[in-house]
Amino acid sequence: MNLWFLLAKSDDVEHADVMAMNWLPAVTSLIVFLLAFGFLAKVVWPKITKGLDDRERKIRETIAAADKAKEDAEKALAEYQENLVKAREEANAMIAQAKSDAKAAGEELRRSNDADLAEIKQRATREIESAKRSAITELHAEASMLATAIASKILQREISAQDQQKLVDETLGEMGRLQDN
Repeated sequence: MNLWFLLAKSDDVEHADVMAMNWLPAVTSLIVFLLAFGFLAKVVWPKITKGLDDRERKIRETIAAADKAKEDAEKALAEYQENLVKAREEANAMIAQAKSDAKAAGEELRRSNDADLAEIKQRATREIESAKRSAITELHAEASMLATAIASKILQREISAQDQQKLVDETLGEMGRLQDN
């Protein structure tokens, strides 16, 4: 029991010391804490909050600039796509125009060639007709000279050049009438 009493007595002493606490270190600690808190609140905390506010403002500006850049990029992309569509339409129109121009030029060339061929054909026909008439005229002249020569031998006399020409003209006239019929 003795031991219990000693332990109980020692607890009472400690409790008595705790209650008889020295207030000077506690008050000093509180004053130092308040001074440190006041200094920190007055000097350091505004700098920290200012730095945080500046950082927040910069981040917001960066985000706003990124949003604006994104909008500008989207606008530029839309404009680029619109220009690309227009360029494709213009290219298709130019190709269609070139095709129609080529077709028109081909048609014009074909018409020109057809006209040239028709003219060449008409000229060749006229030349053939002219050569044919000339050959017929020469053939008639030869035939009449031959007929005159035969007739002169038959008649045993010479025909004058004037008589010969008259016979040629008459024979040609008769042959021309026969051809017309």
